Amino acid sequence: MEGFLILKNNAGEKSSFISEARREQIMDAAIQTLDDIGYVSASLAQIAKRAGISTALISYHFADKYDLMNQLLMKLIERSTTYILERVRRESTATDKLNAFIVASLAYQGTHPAHYAALLEIVFNARTPDNIPYYKLNDEDEEDPIMRELQQILREGQETGEFGEFHVDVMVNMIQGSIGEYMLNFAITKKVDLETYSNELVKIIHRAIKR
Repeated sequence: MEGFLILKNNAGEKSSFISEARREQIMDAAIQTLDDIGYVSASLAQIAKRAGISTALISYHFADKYDLMNQLLMKLIERSTTYILERVRRESTATDKLNAFIVASLAYQGTHPAHYAALLEIVFNARTPDNIPYYKLNDEDEEDPIMRELQQILREGQETGEFGEFHVDVMVNMIQGSIGEYMLNFAITKKVDLETYSNELVKIIHRAIKR
């Protein structure tokens, strides 16, 4: 009986692993589809085509396109957040944390362009079942961990005397806007490479916040 239970558990773990691998395959295909043809044209058939599977198999793992895109959005946010926070938390001073935050945020865009494009496609084109655009949603109960981290870095810098006096929320908005604008502004990406933009942004922000 004990041997049977072990075999049964192993079979269950294998089945779960295969199911998770299939979901990852579908999400990767969805990212490629969003990057290739955008949210509006990204049907389950188009995603299935890129994944090399049937639409029925996608429907087995996800209820519909809305469910797939919602879960993909959460996954994309989780990946980018983890990438940035891991690099920020290696540093000890507010100055170094802020540098790491800016550099990592831009580096993620540069090293994962399809992921960033997919995230933007979902945010600016997807709608809830109540027909509310995602970009208009404002869940006050779930604070953005990236925004919270940046706020904490700036407040820490003010408390330690590394940074001068300024409105933290305004500075957060300015920094995040400058980071997000790079990949969206083709005029600047043609003239300035990512590394140069990142280095210059760090210098400009520090001039604005230093005592």
